[in-house]
Amino acid sequence: MISLLVHPERRRPSPPALRVDLKPVILVGMSLWAVALVVSVVLLVLDRATFELPATCAAGIVLGMIGLGWERRNRNEYRAQD
Repeated sequence: MISLLVHPERRRPSPPALRVDLKPVILVGMSLWAVALVVSVVLLVLDRATFELPATCAAGIVLGMIGLGWERRNRNEYRAQD
C-alpha cells in the first residue's frame, strides 16, 4: 500500500466512467421536489410550516431545471465520445 502511494505510476489504470443518462434522474428528483412543494404549501396554509419549507422545495425545482439545461447542453458532446 505504501509503495502505491510513493509510486502512483504502478497503480492499475482507473476504470472508465459509467455512461448514465442523467435526464431521467433529474426528472425524478424534480418530481419529488414538486410533491414536497405541494405538501409544504398545504402545511403552510394550515399554519404548520414556515415559508422556508416551500422556498426550499422551489429551490430544488429550480436547481433541477438548471441541471436539465446542463444535461441538454452536454448531451451531444457526451454521445460523441462513443
